[in-house]
Amino acid sequence: MSFRSGFATFAGKSSYWFLHTFLHGGSSLPGKITLKLDPNILKSLGAKYDVIVITGTNGKTLTTALTVSVLHEKYPTILTNPTGSNMEQGIVTTFLNAKNPKTGRPLAVLEVDEANVIKVTQYIEPKAFVFTNIFRDQMDRYGEIYTTYQKILDGVALAPNATIIANGDSPIFHSKELPNPIQYYGFDNEPDGDFKAKPNTDGVLCPNCEHILHYHSLTYSNQGKYFCPNCGFSRPELTYRLTKLGEQTPTSSEFDVDNHPFKIQVGGTYNIYNALAAYSVGRFMGVDPDLIAKAFDTNEQVFGRQEVINVDGKHVTIILVKNPVGLDQVLHMIGTDTHPFSLVGLLNANYADGIDTSWIWDGDFEQLTNREIPTVITGGERYKDITFRLKVAGIPDENHIVEPDLEKVVDQIKQVSTDHVYVLATYTAMLQLRKILASKGYIKEGLGV
Repeated sequence: MSFRSGFATFAGKSSYWFLHTFLHGGSSLPGKITLKLDPNILKSLGAKYDVIVITGTNGKTLTTALTVSVLHEKYPTILTNPTGSNMEQGIVTTFLNAKNPKTGRPLAVLEVDEANVIKVTQYIEPKAFVFTNIFRDQMDRYGEIYTTYQKILDGVALAPNATIIANGDSPIFHSKELPNPIQYYGFDNEPDGDFKAKPNTDGVLCPNCEHILHYHSLTYSNQGKYFCPNCGFSRPELTYRLTKLGEQTPTSSEFDVDNHPFKIQVGGTYNIYNALAAYSVGRFMGVDPDLIAKAFDTNEQVFGRQEVINVDGKHVTIILVKNPVGLDQVLHMIGTDTHPFSLVGLLNANYADGIDTSWIWDGDFEQLTNREIPTVITGGERYKDITFRLKVAGIPDENHIVEPDLEKVVDQIKQVSTDHVYVLATYTAMLQLRKILASKGYIKEGLGV
């Protein structure tokens, strides 16, 4: 390590110590300071690690957490960024906080923002990339889905020997020839039929001939066993297969992968994809399926991702939402709850959320009217937008409380008639809410709040 790198590392670690000792956290500032002093610091910090990069639109944080749990069954030392601080400065902070490995090459399992993959690979050649999915998201930053994928590929191009572990049910991941070795995971639990995706679904044009793709089976959005009836383009052969879909509740999912039973303590089909990705990484790294099952069944709650927090006897589940596909899957998942529940929608439009809030109009909030929800609360910095959207969806005014102030939202949650409360929040709104809950003693401080 050069003198410049050493000094930058010392400054970054010192700032991390100060922030976490006296100010209860901070996941970006130490990285920003370090990068200012040495823009190439990742080359030094990451040199001792075998790195696995997890990227894509939805599911990065949970996939990363599940992957770390799985790999811990075989590998004792794993560095990761558990709070979802996935841009360059957050990744630098993650390395700054690492203990020096005494022997061998430890693993680093890193959640990486799509546009920041190249900022990692220009200094570190990963052992593997994991591609979760590509959906329309934060168009002010990423543009359309093909632009987003190209941002990832620009980074992958610097690591042609790294293995790609990709969601085979997503057509975009089979749309370009790559030099890397590739393994695919996906759903293979239904007999073949012939379906089309819903109207206005992104990414359903064949990359070869631009005809509309058909599906032998369809999970959600544009994901499934796709094929083109015009030119023969089709889903690639899967390396890892979901072979059975079992009972699903808002808090758990049962399924078989490669005919081996698994259970995760989180609901939603979209989260089964995340588990399938983690399983695939585990098998790639030589972890036995029985150990993977053990890791899944004991996995702890993940920061801001279906976290259940007890607020004066109310079971408050915080769920990050940020784009139409993810929102629809969350709404479908909470709709399976057999208990009465109240709903909170918190909308911000900061850079980390995406400054364009028009995506809420593409989400199917109308499905909420199929269920009697005693109380709906809307708030956040863009409370007017989410309030009007739910009014248009058909939420009755008498059931609807509008409260921009998140501290008062917490007070309102305590007064609802149901024991179960779901909070759907954009990223910075989720951070703000967690900070308030921490200040009131409902959760521990830190973890980026």
